[in-house]
Amino acid sequence: MTFLKAQMNPDLLTDDLKKKRAGNESFWLVGQPDIALRRVKEPGRLRDSARQVLEVEVYGFDYYNPRKGTIESGDTSNIAMWLLDPDYDGRSLFPRQVFFPMAGDKEGWAKLARNLNAEIDEDLIEAYRGVVSLPFELGDNRRVAVKIIDDRGIESLRVLAVE
Repeated sequence: MTFLKAQMNPDLLTDDLKKKRAGNESFWLVGQPDIALRRVKEPGRLRDSARQVLEVEVYGFDYYNPRKGTIESGDTSNIAMWLLDPDYDGRSLFPRQVFFPMAGDKEGWAKLARNLNAEIDEDLIEAYRGVVSLPFELGDNRRVAVKIIDDRGIESLRVLAVE
């Protein structure tokens, strides 16, 4: 038996958008983000060296294309934003790091920094445009959650328990 995770488009809650047309993409079968969770050592940056220091790398995701009837891979070039919660409680996502891999030089965090007229570390701005997180400490819940939002606005969440 094959089980697939189906995600309904929230637009289905709006009556005007429920028209029966072949082009409606109300249901998407979305795979969880393809990620790697790695232990890293970066002494001096984090407050308690006895805790585990980790980083996440996002590789992409798979989804079912209802127009073509095929499963397609979305790589990182299709991820508009991804969020990292290093202490996921199983109920609420509280992102401690937010990334905009598709953002250009004048978008995302760079645009925010410019609008705030703030003195911002350009290396950090560049890091938050990537697909590798900054090092972080594992929280007390011992679960890491990564949520991606692709270039169409489709969301997917993956939760990893850490031993």
